[in-house]
Amino acid sequence: MNLNKNEWTPQKPLNSGFGPRTTAAEALGDVDLKGKVAIITGGYSGLGLETARVLAGAGAQIIVPARTPEKAKAALASVPGAELEMLDLMDPASIDAFAERFLRSERPLHILVNSAGVMASEEAYDGRGFEQQFAVNHLGHFQLTARLWPALQAAEGARVVSVSSKGHRLGGIDFDDLFFQNKPYRKWAAYAQSKTANALFALELDRRGQSAGVRAFSVHPGSILTDLARHLSDEELQAMGAINEQGQRGFTSYNEEQKTVPEGAATIVWCAVSPMLDGKGGVYCENADIARTVEPGQEGQPNQAGVSPWATDPESAARLWSVSERLTGVKFEI
Repeated sequence: MNLNKNEWTPQKPLNSGFGPRTTAAEALGDVDLKGKVAIITGGYSGLGLETARVLAGAGAQIIVPARTPEKAKAALASVPGAELEMLDLMDPASIDAFAERFLRSERPLHILVNSAGVMASEEAYDGRGFEQQFAVNHLGHFQLTARLWPALQAAEGARVVSVSSKGHRLGGIDFDDLFFQNKPYRKWAAYAQSKTANALFALELDRRGQSAGVRAFSVHPGSILTDLARHLSDEELQAMGAINEQGQRGFTSYNEEQKTVPEGAATIVWCAVSPMLDGKGGVYCENADIARTVEPGQEGQPNQAGVSPWATDPESAARLWSVSERLTGVKFEI
């Protein structure tokens, strides 16, 4: 991977030649990952599992941390040579312990995919009093990436991929009330700010890390029916067109937004390995390309393609970084 330093990547499409029907295997192409090491949170189900399979098929050594490793074991039988580890993203001690075990192996980390997440869950808080979706989707991955930083640097050309969502279009981050202490909890607002945080984290991580050869990207995979939708009711899924003619959870057809799992994993894989992105980073991507910024007046319309300005704002990214350091007590050794 290219170590070009101190470069700013415009938030506009590259015209990659890919699109919404591109699969993860097609996005990988003929990239050879022998000798590369990849950690994929959430790599035992849905998009994470497909990402793990495709990267392993290209020769990468895959490490999958899971909160309940025994439940993940059967799924990972389909990923050659995968290593299964214990990790609970809501438990700071568990994050540190996992990172310490990996660092003791003295292996470089070439690819980190922060894919595990919670979507539209009922109101819940971790032991620190942090709202669950923000704690898992952003703060847990912030701490994990920080703890793994020495291994990312050692790769001399690493990539960090944060799985965001078009759900960020529902709203930005409320820095004055992150955890709904002064307003009623709304599950989609909580999800939106956690997914905005994923994009802003990638932006600031790339700015800070590129001189060390670490580039970062955020990804909207599309709408895919996976275990992530477990908190949604049938009524909510029906409104999304996600109840099929048999009354089961499933799309009746697929469009540019609604995708199969192999199609949903395509942009994750593309950001993790594509030579098209050598020397680039800090951008939000969809459909295996860099996304466009939405037009003024369309920011809150989640059905439109593109990324909202509040998810690509450098000042917000820097502010989120500072807030995340304070909340977790963790700093990057950059």
